[in-house]
Amino acid sequence: MCPTNQRSVKTLPESETPNDDGDWRRDAINGGSLKHVDLHDGINGWASPPGDLFHLRGPNFFFKRQKSPSGDWLLKPAGVDWLRSASKLDDVLGRPDNRIMSALKRSHSLGRSMKAFIFAVNLQIPGRESHSAVFYFAADDPIPPGSLFYRFVHGDDAFRNERFKIVNRIVKGPWIVKAAVGNYAACLLGKALTCHYHRGENYLEIDVDIGSSAIANAILHLALGYVTAVTIDMGFLVEAKTEEELPERLMGAVRVAQMEMSSATFVDVKVEGEERVAAESGGGGGSKGGKSGRRRVNHHHGRHTAVAGRSGSGGGEENKG
Repeated sequence: MCPTNQRSVKTLPESETPNDDGDWRRDAINGGSLKHVDLHDGINGWASPPGDLFHLRGPNFFFKRQKSPSGDWLLKPAGVDWLRSASKLDDVLGRPDNRIMSALKRSHSLGRSMKAFIFAVNLQIPGRESHSAVFYFAADDPIPPGSLFYRFVHGDDAFRNERFKIVNRIVKGPWIVKAAVGNYAACLLGKALTCHYHRGENYLEIDVDIGSSAIANAILHLALGYVTAVTIDMGFLVEAKTEEELPERLMGAVRVAQMEMSSATFVDVKVEGEERVAAESGGGGGSKGGKSGRRRVNHHHGRHTAVAGRSGSGGGEENKG
């Protein structure tokens, strides 16, 4: 598979442009192997679709079952990593050489962004080589206490599994992918798939094991066969279950546009037995027990090699709620 010629990286619109405290986000956004591209015609990269493209539960949902455009995201985009490795990658933000966390720490050393919080979704795709699509979002200010997102961050795994939802829409793709995935679909990932939650001092990462579902596995095997022809929007949110929690709001959203599998950065997972020292704030537990392996890796400088054939799993299910 030959890499597709990448379009030039787009300039962030004014609403996304980092301020002085958010300069670390500029480095994070533009530093990954999967490039930040134009929302409308970029290829082999990612962009940030506006929240209005996603229809979520509106303020009158429990009375009239009405949905409405989400509006602005709760969090700002902070980059995407497309990684491959010999084994599954867990707690990517907790690794000492994670480029997103390194950018934030550099900002901290200058006395900036001291209150920033990172939220990440790591879609783990099994295959002959493991792949991870990691989507990062950030808040510059403390999360408002009592808010639904605050309860999600500080809650237990049972609460998170009941509420963590993805909504996706196929922007471009062959009919067979649209038929399998659905033009617009929603899924409670914590119920459909095994999710592991890693809570650090200033981050929450959700590792979604797509291989834990045979149905999701089959759907993604199909979709990956057409990956260079598919553009998909994904939004992440905490599902509202009471009137007080309405309207629903996206935590963040990402568009992946006609991606090349060969764009993935190789992550060297060392197996000499050197364990990463756990963060003082504690690592993260799995939603179904067990701790993920924590080994030192390097994904700053990856080699790019084409991956032959399809690998992976994934997908979602129609959710009319």
